[in-house]
Amino acid sequence: MLIFGMGYTALRLAERLRGEGWTVTGTRREAQDGCIAFDDETSVLAALAEATHVLSSVPPAKDDSEPVLDHYGEAIRAASLQWSGYLSATGVYGDVDGAWVDESAPIGSGRRKARSEADQRWQKLRSDIHVFRLPGIYGPGRSPLTRVRDDRARRVDMPGQVFSRIHVEDIVSAVIASFDGPAGVYNISDDLPAPQHQVVAHAARLLGMDVPPLLSLEDANLSKAALGFYEENRRIANGKAKRMLNWEPRYPDYKAGLQSLLD
Repeated sequence: MLIFGMGYTALRLAERLRGEGWTVTGTRREAQDGCIAFDDETSVLAALAEATHVLSSVPPAKDDSEPVLDHYGEAIRAASLQWSGYLSATGVYGDVDGAWVDESAPIGSGRRKARSEADQRWQKLRSDIHVFRLPGIYGPGRSPLTRVRDDRARRVDMPGQVFSRIHVEDIVSAVIASFDGPAGVYNISDDLPAPQHQVVAHAARLLGMDVPPLLSLEDANLSKAALGFYEENRRIANGKAKRMLNWEPRYPDYKAGLQSLLD
């Protein structure tokens, strides 16, 4: 497998695959930690020529361009592959006022227009493409448990606001399940969308720490990026992945996922 963008999720996928005997090559901005530099065209094209599976986890750039498709799209299109994949985001759906959304919902109306355009470009690239739309990702070293311990967790009081989320290991299992499943677009989320403040409170209780107070959005002093999440409200339906990929999340809700991290 060749993975463009060896980030948080891709590293865990690579670790799992290598443990099963796969050869995995990854790219990063610079050659480090066994990865090749993204701009090293000779090395990237050589890895692509040897690959049976290709995955991109690279998001759109700050200028809204799609780096992987802009640099290597035609080479990926022409490559002799058994499987191709792209890690997208559920932000492509925009705000639906808390309603459930599946893969048939329109995209491109929200704040993630560049992501929506990238999502659509990848869908058109190859007939074997698997596009995974992911909500908030959590896992080891990146969860409400970490933020509560570091006194960085803020509980925002917004009645009716919910978020979907997914444990990183469940993304890994979904990608692997898709190797034998049909191409297409898949929402990969757990089964229980929940308010952010509820999840943070549960994390604090698991740690035996005081539950942070509920704050208004104004008083929470969130970053611009964090504020953007509160502009949209939706529940992500994962039924298609369950039916078509024979996939089930190992951590079907945040309680199971946080408990596993604590253990």
